[in-house]
Amino acid sequence: MKQKTSAEVSRLDDAARAGWLYYVAGNTQDEIARKLGVSRQSAQRLVSLAVSERLIKVRLDHPIAHCMELSSLIVERFGLKSCEVVPSDPDAPGSPIGIAQAAAAEMERQFRSQQPKIIAYGTGRTLRASVDQLPAMDCPQHRIVSLLGNMMSDGSASAYNVIIRLADRINARHYPMPLPVFARSREELQLLHNQEAVHNILDLIRQADATFVGIGNMGPSAPLAVDGFVSLDEMRAMENAGAVGEITSWVYDRNGALIDGHTNDLVASAPLLPAGEKPVYGVAAGDIKVPAMLGALKGKFINCLITNESTAEQLLKA
Repeated sequence: MKQKTSAEVSRLDDAARAGWLYYVAGNTQDEIARKLGVSRQSAQRLVSLAVSERLIKVRLDHPIAHCMELSSLIVERFGLKSCEVVPSDPDAPGSPIGIAQAAAAEMERQFRSQQPKIIAYGTGRTLRASVDQLPAMDCPQHRIVSLLGNMMSDGSASAYNVIIRLADRINARHYPMPLPVFARSREELQLLHNQEAVHNILDLIRQADATFVGIGNMGPSAPLAVDGFVSLDEMRAMENAGAVGEITSWVYDRNGALIDGHTNDLVASAPLLPAGEKPVYGVAAGDIKVPAMLGALKGKFINCLITNESTAEQLLKA
Protein backbone atom coordinates (compact mmCIF):
# COMPACT_ATOMS: atom_id res chain seq x y z
CA MET A 1 0.00 0.00 0.00
CA LYS A 2 1.35 3.44 -0.95
CA GLN A 3 2.38 5.49 2.09
CA LYS A 4 1.03 9.04 2.38
CA THR A 5 3.58 11.81 2.21
CA SER A 6 4.02 14.18 5.14
CA ALA A 7 2.33 16.91 3.09
CA GLU A 8 -0.69 14.68 2.47
CA VAL A 9 -0.91 13.76 6.14
CA SER A 10 -0.71 17.44 7.12
CA ARG A 11 -3.49 18.32 4.67
CA LEU A 12 -5.72 15.56 6.10
CA ASP A 13 -5.02 16.93 9.59
CA ASP A 14 -6.15 20.37 8.41
CA ALA A 15 -9.23 18.80 6.78
CA ALA A 16 -10.11 17.00 10.00
CA ARG A 17 -9.82 20.27 11.96
CA ALA A 18 -11.94 22.10 9.40
CA GLY A 19 -14.53 19.33 9.41
CA TRP A 20 -14.73 19.33 13.18
CA LEU A 21 -15.08 23.11 13.32
CA TYR A 22 -17.86 23.05 10.71
CA TYR A 23 -19.94 19.98 11.61
CA VAL A 24 -19.35 19.69 15.35
CA ALA A 25 -18.52 23.18 16.61
CA GLY A 26 -20.90 24.91 14.16
CA ASN A 27 -18.40 27.44 12.77
CA THR A 28 -19.04 29.23 9.50
CA GLN A 29 -16.52 28.86 6.69
CA ASP A 30 -15.35 32.44 7.34
CA GLU A 31 -14.71 31.55 10.99
CA ILE A 32 -12.87 28.39 9.98
CA ALA A 33 -10.69 30.36 7.56
CA ARG A 34 -9.78 32.80 10.31
CA LYS A 35 -9.04 30.10 12.88
CA LEU A 36 -6.91 28.03 10.50
CA GLY A 37 -5.24 31.01 8.88
CA VAL A 38 -6.38 30.16 5.34
CA SER A 39 -8.61 31.75 2.73
CA ARG A 40 -12.36 31.14 2.73
CA GLN A 41 -11.99 29.10 -0.48
CA SER A 42 -9.32 26.93 1.17
CA ALA A 43 -11.56 26.43 4.20
CA GLN A 44 -14.38 25.31 1.93
CA ARG A 45 -12.08 22.86 0.14
CA LEU A 46 -10.82 21.46 3.46
CA VAL A 47 -14.38 20.85 4.68
CA SER A 48 -15.17 19.08 1.39
CA LEU A 49 -12.00 17.00 1.73
CA ALA A 50 -13.02 15.95 5.25
CA VAL A 51 -16.26 14.55 3.81
CA SER A 52 -14.73 12.90 0.70
CA GLU A 53 -12.04 11.20 2.83
CA ARG A 54 -14.72 10.02 5.30
CA LEU A 55 -13.09 11.89 8.15
CA ILE A 56 -16.53 13.19 9.08
CA LYS A 57 -19.60 10.97 9.50
CA VAL A 58 -22.89 12.80 9.86
CA ARG A 59 -25.86 11.35 11.76
CA LEU A 60 -29.35 12.77 11.49
CA ASP A 61 -30.74 13.46 14.97
CA HIS A 62 -33.96 15.27 14.00
CA PRO A 63 -36.96 12.98 14.46
CA ILE A 64 -39.04 12.83 11.30
CA ALA A 65 -42.73 12.57 12.12
CA HIS A 66 -43.65 9.96 9.49
CA CYS A 67 -40.73 7.72 10.47
CA MET A 68 -41.74 7.96 14.11
CA GLU A 69 -45.34 7.07 13.24
CA LEU A 70 -44.21 4.04 11.23
CA SER A 71 -41.97 2.96 14.10
CA SER A 72 -44.85 3.10 16.57
CA LEU A 73 -47.17 1.13 14.26
CA ILE A 74 -44.58 -1.62 13.71
CA VAL A 75 -43.87 -1.96 17.43
CA GLU A 76 -47.59 -2.31 18.11
CA ARG A 77 -48.32 -4.71 15.24
CA PHE A 78 -45.41 -7.09 15.81
CA GLY A 79 -45.02 -6.75 19.57
CA LEU A 80 -41.46 -5.43 19.43
CA LYS A 81 -39.38 -3.84 22.15
CA SER A 82 -38.25 -1.12 19.76
CA CYS A 83 -38.20 -0.12 16.11
CA GLU A 84 -36.13 2.60 14.52
CA VAL A 85 -37.19 3.79 11.08
CA VAL A 86 -34.78 6.04 9.18
CA PRO A 87 -35.60 8.10 6.08
CA SER A 88 -35.31 6.34 2.71
CA ASP A 89 -33.39 7.55 -0.31
CA PRO A 90 -36.11 7.74 -3.02
CA ASP A 91 -33.57 6.70 -5.65
CA ALA A 92 -32.19 3.79 -3.60
CA PRO A 93 -34.84 2.52 -1.14
CA GLY A 94 -32.77 -0.59 -0.42
CA SER A 95 -29.61 1.32 0.42
CA PRO A 96 -28.01 0.20 3.72
CA ILE A 97 -26.40 3.57 4.48
CA GLY A 98 -29.11 5.08 6.70
CA ILE A 99 -29.84 1.91 8.64
CA ALA A 100 -26.11 1.23 9.02
CA GLN A 101 -25.73 4.60 10.73
CA ALA A 102 -28.72 3.91 12.97
CA ALA A 103 -27.41 0.46 13.88
CA ALA A 104 -23.98 1.92 14.57
CA ALA A 105 -25.54 4.46 16.94
CA GLU A 106 -27.27 1.67 18.87
CA MET A 107 -24.07 -0.40 18.97
CA GLU A 108 -22.17 2.63 20.23
CA ARG A 109 -24.76 3.11 22.99
CA GLN A 110 -24.23 -0.50 24.07
CA PHE A 111 -20.44 -0.16 24.05
CA ARG A 112 -20.49 3.12 26.02
CA SER A 113 -21.68 1.16 29.05
CA GLN A 114 -19.04 0.77 31.74
CA GLN A 115 -20.81 -2.39 32.89
CA PRO A 116 -19.23 -5.39 31.09
CA LYS A 117 -21.45 -6.74 28.34
CA ILE A 118 -21.51 -9.65 25.93
CA ILE A 119 -22.71 -8.61 22.46
CA ALA A 120 -23.42 -11.27 19.84
CA TYR A 121 -23.23 -10.67 16.10
CA GLY A 122 -24.41 -12.25 12.91
CA THR A 123 -22.79 -11.35 9.64
CA GLY A 124 -23.60 -9.72 6.31
CA ARG A 125 -23.19 -6.59 4.26
CA THR A 126 -25.43 -4.34 6.35
CA LEU A 127 -23.83 -5.29 9.65
CA ARG A 128 -20.39 -4.79 8.09
CA ALA A 129 -21.49 -1.33 6.92
CA SER A 130 -22.75 -0.61 10.45
CA VAL A 131 -19.39 -1.52 11.99
CA ASP A 132 -17.68 0.78 9.50
CA GLN A 133 -19.77 3.66 10.88
CA LEU A 134 -18.59 3.13 14.46
CA PRO A 135 -16.02 5.51 15.91
CA ALA A 136 -12.81 4.09 17.35
CA MET A 137 -13.44 3.18 20.99
CA ASP A 138 -11.62 1.52 23.87
CA CYS A 139 -13.89 -1.15 25.35
CA PRO A 140 -11.78 -3.87 26.97
CA GLN A 141 -14.58 -4.52 29.48
CA HIS A 142 -16.86 -5.98 26.79
CA ARG A 143 -16.85 -9.28 24.90
CA ILE A 144 -18.12 -9.67 21.34
CA VAL A 145 -19.00 -13.09 19.99
CA SER A 146 -19.94 -14.43 16.57
CA LEU A 147 -23.15 -16.39 16.09
CA LEU A 148 -21.73 -18.31 13.15
CA GLY A 149 -18.55 -19.27 11.37
CA ASN A 150 -17.58 -17.63 8.11
CA MET A 151 -15.54 -20.36 6.45
CA MET A 152 -16.56 -22.17 3.30
CA SER A 153 -15.81 -25.87 2.90
CA ASP A 154 -12.51 -25.09 1.15
CA GLY A 155 -11.33 -22.92 4.06
CA SER A 156 -11.85 -19.54 2.38
CA ALA A 157 -13.58 -16.82 4.38
CA SER A 158 -16.54 -14.57 3.69
CA ALA A 159 -15.73 -10.88 3.30
CA TYR A 160 -18.69 -9.91 5.47
CA ASN A 161 -17.79 -11.36 8.83
CA VAL A 162 -17.76 -8.48 11.28
CA ILE A 163 -16.17 -9.71 14.52
CA ILE A 164 -12.50 -9.16 13.67
CA ARG A 165 -13.13 -5.73 12.16
CA LEU A 166 -15.31 -4.74 15.10
CA ALA A 167 -12.71 -5.87 17.61
CA ASP A 168 -10.12 -3.68 15.90
CA ARG A 169 -12.41 -0.65 16.12
CA ILE A 170 -13.44 -0.95 19.76
CA ASN A 171 -10.56 -2.88 21.34
CA ALA A 172 -12.81 -5.54 22.87
CA ARG A 173 -12.16 -9.21 23.53
CA HIS A 174 -13.63 -11.17 20.65
CA TYR A 175 -14.71 -14.74 20.05
CA PRO A 176 -15.05 -15.75 16.40
CA MET A 177 -16.85 -19.02 15.73
CA PRO A 178 -14.09 -21.42 14.50
CA LEU A 179 -16.43 -23.29 12.15
CA PRO A 180 -17.55 -23.43 8.53
CA VAL A 181 -21.01 -22.06 7.76
CA PHE A 182 -22.17 -25.57 6.84
CA ALA A 183 -20.78 -28.96 7.82
CA ARG A 184 -20.42 -31.61 5.13
CA SER A 185 -22.46 -34.17 7.05
CA ARG A 186 -24.44 -34.55 10.25
CA GLU A 187 -21.59 -36.60 11.68
CA GLU A 188 -19.12 -33.81 10.97
CA LEU A 189 -21.50 -31.27 12.48
CA GLN A 190 -21.65 -33.24 15.72
CA LEU A 191 -17.85 -33.45 15.84
CA LEU A 192 -17.51 -29.70 15.24
CA HIS A 193 -20.00 -28.84 17.97
CA ASN A 194 -18.24 -31.13 20.42
CA GLN A 195 -15.13 -28.92 20.40
CA GLU A 196 -14.50 -27.24 23.76
CA ALA A 197 -13.98 -23.84 22.13
CA VAL A 198 -17.36 -24.09 20.41
CA HIS A 199 -19.04 -25.06 23.69
CA ASN A 200 -17.55 -21.95 25.30
CA ILE A 201 -18.73 -19.70 22.46
CA LEU A 202 -22.25 -21.14 22.53
CA ASP A 203 -22.35 -20.50 26.27
CA LEU A 204 -21.35 -16.87 25.72
CA ILE A 205 -24.09 -16.51 23.10
CA ARG A 206 -26.69 -17.78 25.58
CA GLN A 207 -25.55 -15.05 28.01
CA ALA A 208 -25.51 -12.23 25.41
CA ASP A 209 -26.84 -8.89 26.66
CA ALA A 210 -27.69 -7.80 23.11
CA THR A 211 -27.58 -9.37 19.66
CA PHE A 212 -27.36 -7.86 16.17
CA VAL A 213 -28.30 -9.88 13.10
CA GLY A 214 -28.82 -9.28 9.40
CA ILE A 215 -31.82 -10.77 7.61
CA GLY A 216 -31.19 -12.51 4.29
CA ASN A 217 -33.62 -13.06 1.44
CA MET A 218 -33.96 -16.16 -0.72
CA GLY A 219 -33.50 -16.49 -4.49
CA PRO A 220 -30.57 -15.99 -6.88
CA SER A 221 -29.66 -12.68 -5.22
CA ALA A 222 -29.64 -14.18 -1.72
CA PRO A 223 -26.39 -13.73 0.24
CA LEU A 224 -26.16 -17.52 0.69
CA ALA A 225 -26.18 -17.97 -3.09
CA VAL A 226 -24.16 -14.91 -4.10
CA ASP A 227 -21.40 -15.71 -1.61
CA GLY A 228 -21.25 -19.31 -2.80
CA PHE A 229 -22.47 -21.09 0.32
CA VAL A 230 -25.29 -22.83 -1.56
CA SER A 231 -25.84 -23.62 -5.24
CA LEU A 232 -28.74 -22.22 -7.24
CA ASP A 233 -30.25 -25.71 -7.32
CA GLU A 234 -30.11 -25.89 -3.52
CA MET A 235 -31.64 -22.43 -3.30
CA ARG A 236 -34.52 -23.42 -5.59
CA ALA A 237 -35.13 -26.56 -3.55
CA MET A 238 -35.37 -24.49 -0.34
CA GLU A 239 -37.74 -22.02 -1.99
CA ASN A 240 -39.91 -24.93 -3.17
CA ALA A 241 -40.01 -26.07 0.46
CA GLY A 242 -41.37 -22.64 1.47
CA ALA A 243 -38.20 -20.80 2.49
CA VAL A 244 -38.46 -17.00 2.44
CA GLY A 245 -35.48 -15.88 4.50
CA GLU A 246 -32.49 -16.72 6.66
CA ILE A 247 -30.78 -15.47 9.78
CA THR A 248 -27.25 -16.69 10.51
CA SER A 249 -27.83 -19.27 7.71
CA TRP A 250 -30.88 -20.81 9.41
CA VAL A 251 -33.64 -20.89 6.79
CA TYR A 252 -37.31 -20.33 7.67
CA ASP A 253 -40.73 -19.95 6.03
CA ARG A 254 -43.24 -17.09 5.87
CA ASN A 255 -44.60 -17.96 9.33
CA GLY A 256 -41.18 -18.06 10.94
CA ALA A 257 -40.96 -21.85 11.13
CA LEU A 258 -37.56 -23.39 10.39
CA ILE A 259 -37.50 -25.44 7.19
CA ASP A 260 -37.10 -29.18 7.76
CA GLY A 261 -34.05 -30.73 6.13
CA HIS A 262 -31.99 -29.08 3.38
CA THR A 263 -29.15 -26.89 4.68
CA ASN A 264 -30.77 -26.63 8.13
CA ASP A 265 -29.51 -30.16 8.78
CA LEU A 266 -25.93 -28.97 8.31
CA VAL A 267 -25.84 -25.35 9.51
CA ALA A 268 -23.15 -24.89 12.16
CA SER A 269 -24.43 -21.58 13.58
CA ALA A 270 -25.73 -21.12 17.09
CA PRO A 271 -29.37 -22.29 17.28
CA LEU A 272 -31.90 -19.78 15.96
CA LEU A 273 -34.48 -19.41 18.72
CA PRO A 274 -37.28 -16.94 19.46
CA ALA A 275 -35.90 -13.82 21.13
CA GLY A 276 -36.24 -13.64 24.90
CA GLU A 277 -36.19 -10.57 27.13
CA LYS A 278 -32.83 -9.26 25.94
CA PRO A 279 -32.71 -7.18 22.75
CA VAL A 280 -32.16 -8.93 19.43
CA TYR A 281 -31.81 -6.32 16.69
CA GLY A 282 -32.71 -7.21 13.11
CA VAL A 283 -30.99 -4.79 10.72
CA ALA A 284 -32.36 -4.89 7.17
CA ALA A 285 -34.09 -2.88 4.44
CA GLY A 286 -35.27 -3.22 0.86
CA ASP A 287 -38.39 -4.55 -0.89
CA ILE A 288 -36.62 -7.81 -1.72
CA LYS A 289 -36.17 -8.48 2.00
CA VAL A 290 -39.76 -7.80 3.09
CA PRO A 291 -40.88 -11.49 3.01
CA ALA A 292 -37.78 -12.51 4.98
CA MET A 293 -38.34 -9.72 7.50
CA LEU A 294 -42.01 -10.66 7.92
CA GLY A 295 -41.01 -14.28 8.54
CA ALA A 296 -38.45 -13.19 11.13
CA LEU A 297 -41.02 -10.99 12.87
CA LYS A 298 -43.68 -13.72 12.92
CA GLY A 299 -41.15 -16.24 14.21
CA LYS A 300 -40.13 -13.78 16.96
CA PHE A 301 -36.48 -14.28 16.00
CA ILE A 302 -35.98 -10.54 16.57
CA ASN A 303 -37.60 -8.22 19.08
CA CYS A 304 -36.05 -4.97 17.86
CA LEU A 305 -35.92 -3.70 14.27
CA ILE A 306 -33.81 -1.13 12.46
CA THR A 307 -35.05 -0.41 8.93
CA ASN A 308 -35.97 2.43 6.61
CA GLU A 309 -39.14 4.28 5.74
CA SER A 310 -39.88 2.51 2.45
CA THR A 311 -39.42 -0.96 3.94
CA ALA A 312 -41.48 -0.11 7.02
CA GLU A 313 -44.37 0.93 4.77
CA GLN A 314 -44.15 -2.40 2.93
CA LEU A 315 -44.13 -4.37 6.19
CA LEU A 316 -47.30 -2.65 7.34
CA LYS A 317 -49.06 -3.23 4.02
CA ALA A 318 -48.32 -6.99 4.03
